[in-house]
Amino acid sequence: MSTAKAWIYTTPGYPQTLRLDETQVPAEPSPHHVLIHIKANALNPVDIQLMNLFINAVPGFRGPKIAGRDFSGVVLAAAPGTAFNKGDEVMGVTLGIDGSGALVEVAHLDTRSSCIVKKPSHMTWNQAASLPLVWLTAYTAIEKCAPFMKKSPAGENKIAILGGSSSTGIYSIWLARQRGWKVFTSCSGRNRDFVKQKGAEDVMDYTTSPDAVTSTVAGFKPDAIIDCVGGTECIGLAPQYVTIVGDKTSRASIGGSILYYSYPRMYMRWLLGYVGWGNSYECIILQTEKTWLEKAGELGDRDIVIDSVFEFGEVKDAFERLDTGRARGKVVVSMVWMTG
Repeated sequence: MSTAKAWIYTTPGYPQTLRLDETQVPAEPSPHHVLIHIKANALNPVDIQLMNLFINAVPGFRGPKIAGRDFSGVVLAAAPGTAFNKGDEVMGVTLGIDGSGALVEVAHLDTRSSCIVKKPSHMTWNQAASLPLVWLTAYTAIEKCAPFMKKSPAGENKIAILGGSSSTGIYSIWLARQRGWKVFTSCSGRNRDFVKQKGAEDVMDYTTSPDAVTSTVAGFKPDAIIDCVGGTECIGLAPQYVTIVGDKTSRASIGGSILYYSYPRMYMRWLLGYVGWGNSYECIILQTEKTWLEKAGELGDRDIVIDSVFEFGEVKDAFERLDTGRARGKVVVSMVWMTG
């Protein structure tokens, strides 16, 4: 065993629970695991949401948790059968709740609860770390919408993306345009030109009036809607409605399909759509499909959006930036200055 610096949390409640400490790192990876020398991380709202959960109350998951999901780095050692070798440059996302995380000098990650692929050679460490969670979330949402697109010429299929300047929104726009879909999106006025540069054809400033987005989406008549913001205003305005947030809009509480348990009306909405008694509705979390993450290698430098970069010792400042809700693109933590 050796030790590594890590940002950990032990009790619920961001930001007071987050602290820099040391954690134990095994000399050799356990079965199905890899040891990765982390080069960069990207922060996500789910990192804060997990810090606010009382995971220590769950049997088998007590003890310190390492924060962070997204990463890029170099494989130090890999258990047999993991498809990785020492020296491989990789990127990925870990979704385990067993205490493993990526905001650590050396991560010991279970490949069964992580999605890890080779890093595209043209990407920097920061770019690679910024992609996995949001790219897979966007890809999952787009795949959920694809069956509802008409068999029509390119440009006639229409999708509305609520929150187009969010990280998931940015890559949802990119993926939709790759398929030839016409994109409407909502964002603040200051991001209007930005999302148009990313491929949105119609843009609505949601700050103009309370009903502006709802009425504009209804007029656009999309085949599907991807909601990266949360809420209920646009539900029912398209044959397919996919949300990554659900009815809740608080950034502090976790979203995704787990909300079916705490919001019965969301489950009933899904069920009615499933049996054909209403429009389709799905509240999703990402699918960890490695082939989907590998497709992120098609992104060019201008397609990857990073809001800001912090050093490992500045993680609390990085989370503060993320928690403002005003980051355009990913907030990244670079560890290259530590690792070379």
